[in-house]
Amino acid sequence: MLRLDNRTARRLFLDRHGLAEAPGGPGHGAALEAVIGRLGFVQLDSINTVARAHDLILFARRPRYRPENLGRLVEGRALFEHWTHDAAVIPMAFYPAWALKRRRDAARLAQRYRVWQRHEFQTEFDRVLAMIRERGPVCSNDLGPDTPRKAGGWWDWHPAKTALEYLWRSGTLEICHRSGFRKFYDLSERVVPEALRAAAWDEAETVAWLMRGALARLGFATAGELADFWDIVTKDEARAWCAAALARGEIAEVAITGADGAERVHFAAPEVQVEAAAAPEPGGRLRVLSPFDPALRDRKRAERLFGFHYRIEVFVPEAKRRYGYYVFPLLEGDRLVGRIDMKADRKAGVLNVTALWPEPGVRFGAGRSARLEAELARVARLAGVARVDFADGWRRDSQG
Repeated sequence: MLRLDNRTARRLFLDRHGLAEAPGGPGHGAALEAVIGRLGFVQLDSINTVARAHDLILFARRPRYRPENLGRLVEGRALFEHWTHDAAVIPMAFYPAWALKRRRDAARLAQRYRVWQRHEFQTEFDRVLAMIRERGPVCSNDLGPDTPRKAGGWWDWHPAKTALEYLWRSGTLEICHRSGFRKFYDLSERVVPEALRAAAWDEAETVAWLMRGALARLGFATAGELADFWDIVTKDEARAWCAAALARGEIAEVAITGADGAERVHFAAPEVQVEAAAAPEPGGRLRVLSPFDPALRDRKRAERLFGFHYRIEVFVPEAKRRYGYYVFPLLEGDRLVGRIDMKADRKAGVLNVTALWPEPGVRFGAGRSARLEAELARVARLAGVARVDFADGWRRDSQG
């Protein structure tokens, strides 16, 4: 059986996620589109304590990136927005593969939305579509809440908002742009090129494309991890594809050594050892990662590979949090060396750093501290603030 030691596996994994080479290069246009294609998709998230998840994901790889650059790609039809495991922007060229997702969502969400919303949102379809045909792109506020609702939750969507979301998820509408974080919807035929809408991939072809794409971006994976990558393929479909691809010699089994020294069998390309040996050695630059960075999205995988236990505590009561509301992992070379709690006060123009927790065995001496401060200065510029302030006792290590 093929084998990869832990350090080699980490190097390959980081290379596939664009985190091995030194961050740099253009952060807009075709170069930014290529970064997103390399990752497969970029998750969208509204939390903006420092920067939104999608912005920090792209900034970690291209420090010249600025948030408006992503919006330009969406409006220029280089990307479309749909769901993987969560809302995401995806290269427009991938649109035919999402036909399977849209079909499955149409069946699943019709029942789910009826149970959640307790209203007949389907009765709004004709009104919503007529308005968009006549007026062009609309957001949910343009349709007007026809029932009283509280603000800020999917559980309080009014019927027209639910109709918008359903028509988007099932393929009649597309999100054509956002203003702030508000979504605007238009007819699919006005957003997606006709050739991509007309492409007719069958389920087997779609599953194969998704599985190969997931494996290329992960470097090595279990069948379950491949299914979870795009969250379109079922676990049963993934296991069946892996068995058939293994029999054909398209993929091979490889034993990956985890951070704890234990081996676990994964699937990979037969030439994975050559690919891993060719992956660049990650540089020493320290980077702040989003909690939703593709390298960390699968928390269990990240823990096995890096020995880094991370759980976001947004929904944990404050008194029970171990670290903080929205704590950022720190990557240095091929190691996750700590986590940091910070928040941008844009009114005051300050990035307030509350606490730094190094990982066990990691010291923040003069060199590493200087690298951290340089990265925080870069992140402050992304956040739109002028300086970084440190709370008393922010260093939670022996050097603090």
